Amino acid sequence: MTALTLSTAAAPGLRADAIVIGVAKGANGPSVAPGAEAVDKAYDGRLAGVLETLGASGAEGEVTKLPAPSGFKAPVVVAVGLGAEPDKDAGFDPEALRRAAGAAARALAGAKKAAFALPLAEAADAGVVAEGVLLGAYSFDAYKESAKETKGAKAKANGKDPLAEAALLGGKPRDKAYKAAIERAAAVAEELNRARDLVNTPPNDLNPEAFAAVAQAAAKEHGIKVQVLDEKALTKGGYGGILGVGAGSASGPRLVKLSYTSPKAKKSLSFVGKGITYDSGGISLKPAGHNETMKCDMAGAAAVFAAVVAAARLGLEVNVTGWLALAENMPSGSATRPGDVLRMYSGKTVEVLNTDAEGRLVLADALWAASQDKPDAIIDVATLTGAMMLALGSRTYGIMANDDAFRAAVHEAAEESGEPAWPMPLPEHLRKGMDSPTADIANMGERMGGGLVAGLFLREFVGEGITWAHLDIAGPAFNEGGPFGYTPKGGTGTAVRTLVRVAERVALGDLG
Repeated sequence: MTALTLSTAAAPGLRADAIVIGVAKGANGPSVAPGAEAVDKAYDGRLAGVLETLGASGAEGEVTKLPAPSGFKAPVVVAVGLGAEPDKDAGFDPEALRRAAGAAARALAGAKKAAFALPLAEAADAGVVAEGVLLGAYSFDAYKESAKETKGAKAKANGKDPLAEAALLGGKPRDKAYKAAIERAAAVAEELNRARDLVNTPPNDLNPEAFAAVAQAAAKEHGIKVQVLDEKALTKGGYGGILGVGAGSASGPRLVKLSYTSPKAKKSLSFVGKGITYDSGGISLKPAGHNETMKCDMAGAAAVFAAVVAAARLGLEVNVTGWLALAENMPSGSATRPGDVLRMYSGKTVEVLNTDAEGRLVLADALWAASQDKPDAIIDVATLTGAMMLALGSRTYGIMANDDAFRAAVHEAAEESGEPAWPMPLPEHLRKGMDSPTADIANMGERMGGGLVAGLFLREFVGEGITWAHLDIAGPAFNEGGPFGYTPKGGTGTAVRTLVRVAERVALGDLG
C-alpha cells in the first residue's frame, strides 16, 4: 500500500516526482486552491491563467500536468479539479478532496513519491486526502503475467506500479489529531482495499471455504474471535436457507462469525453480509450477459469482513460481530428447484419461487443467527436486487430499516463517509405478494418494487425488538465502467466506510 507521511516542507525544495495541487471551478475560470500558494508564487501568480490556457477548468476529477517552475526539485506539477469553488468562509467538501486525491494518485501510477499540496484546513482534511490517495492508488494485478515475481523482484503490472509514497504538505507530523486522522485513513483504506481484492478474485479461487480461510487468517492476526460453520454444522443447526442455496455446488457453504469485543464497550452491533461467491442463478439460470460479473455477489460479505477488521484495528469502544453467509449458487442435480420449500434457521418455511432470489435466503438464516445475540442493532449488506439499480443507478445504494430514526442515522453516516446512499421505504402493502399457499412465506413477491419486497422479506427474519437496517449495494459494489475519483474499475468496497462510521458513532454514543 502507498506509504503516507505528513510534511511541513515547502513544495519547491521537496524531492518528489510530482507536486499535486488543487484547482477549483470559479465564476471567472479556474482558481488555485489553498495549499498551493508556493507553487502559484513560482509562476508569478499566473498559475490559474496557465491552467486555463491548457484547458483546465477546475471540474471535479480533471487532471492537468505541466512542467514544474524553475528551481523546483520535482519535475512536474499535477493540477487536479476540486469542483465548484466554495463560499468565502466555507472549506472544500471532504468528498471533493477525497476524490481529487484519488484521481491524482491514480494518474501518478509509476511514480515513487508525490507531494500533495491540497487544502488541509484541519486534521479531518488530512484524513480524507490520505484516504483518497490510498483508495485511488489501488490496483489488482494478482492474475496478470506482468505482475508475477521474477528473480526476486516484482515486475510492473502494465508497466506501472501504484504510487509508492505520498507526502501530505501542510500536515502537522507532531499533532496528535493529524496523526490519528492518518492512522484511521490507513486502517480503513487497507481493509477496504482487501474487500476490493476479494470481490475481484475469480470464483474458481474464492469459493466459500477459501473466503472463510481468509477471514480466519485475518481474525488471528487482529485478535478477533472466529467461528466457521461447515456443511455438517449447518445441517445440525438447521440452516435451511444457506444449505438450500449451496445445494447445487460442489463447494459447500459456510457461515462465518467474526467477533470483535472491546472491554470498554457499552453497545453492540451485528453486521450481516451476503456472500454468494458466484451466482449463476441456480436452476432459474441467469440469461446470457448477466453472468460475467457475478463473482461480485459476495461484496456484502466482503464489506462486513473489512468493517469488523477495521473496527478491531481502530480499537473502537463498541462490540462488533460480523456474519458472513457464504455459498455458491449453481445448477445441478442436487440444486434447489423452484417450488421447493426450505425450513429456515428461524423455523419458518420458505417456498422458493425463483432460485435467483437466493441472497435473501442466506441472509435470512444469518439475520436470525445474529438476532440470537440480541445486539443493539443489526445492519445487513447485500448486492441483493437489480431493482435497486433501476431505482438508484450504479453509484448509489438503498437503505431500508424497521426504524425511521435509525435509517436516517445510517444515511447520515454514509454521507459523512462519502458513500452515496438513499433512504427507501418498506411499504406494508407489498408484503401480501409474498404470501404462499404452501409455506409461511415465498421468496418472491410483486415484480414492481422488487428491491423493497426483498427488504420486507428480510425483515421477517430479524428478532423482535431489534433495530435493523438493510443496505442494498447492488449498484455501486462493482464498477463495470472506467475508474473515476478514487473508485477503480471492478470491486469498489462500497459500504465498508459506512459500517465503520456507524460503529464509530455508536462507540461515541452519537447513534442510538
